[in-house]
Amino acid sequence: MDNLVKICGLSTPETLDAALSAGADMVGFVRIPKSPRHVSLSLGHKLSLQARGRTQRVVLLLDPSDEELAQAVEAINPDLIQLHGSETPERVAEIRSIFKRPVMKALGIAEPSDLQALSPYAGADHILLDAKPPRTAGALPGGNGVSFDWQLLNGLDRKVSFMLSGGLNPDNVAEAIRLTKPQAVDVSSGVESGPGLKDPARIEAFIRAARTAFAAARH
Repeated sequence: MDNLVKICGLSTPETLDAALSAGADMVGFVRIPKSPRHVSLSLGHKLSLQARGRTQRVVLLLDPSDEELAQAVEAINPDLIQLHGSETPERVAEIRSIFKRPVMKALGIAEPSDLQALSPYAGADHILLDAKPPRTAGALPGGNGVSFDWQLLNGLDRKVSFMLSGGLNPDNVAEAIRLTKPQAVDVSSGVESGPGLKDPARIEAFIRAARTAFAAARH
């Protein structure tokens, strides 16, 4: 998962094409009904076909049942399943076994003790570190446009591979990469003009800034 850029929450053919044209390594399709980025199974199917062979396709779910997973996998045929709820390490392993797809587990970070949750999830194929959602009614599990204190990752074992998310945008992604040295970055609301409305210019700017920062980090 070296130096990958993921654009999550894509929900229209036009904005997906913008992400693909800009060179996104991963594109995410959200299956969380209360999210403004939620896609139906039929739309997810069409978008997945559009992206097939051009990038890695990720489906994002929140504490999904086996039935919900089966429907999403059949319709979207993702290259990777992203779990953004309170799934246990055992549940992650079970999903990997049943659906034969790599799994990325998102973990919320707000304080140093939250990093202790990483070790039990060593069985996941990828770890995504996101800001814990605000403690407000209706807050989404991700895509809230807030970041956590990146300095918290100073004590993280550098052998731990992770994707950084939470509050990233074209203006701060370079600094985030410099400070935290992630293997990959993920953005959703940071490339939007409004909730769920992806901005092609911001997508391109984000990917360009991340690529430049990753290149600088290698030297």
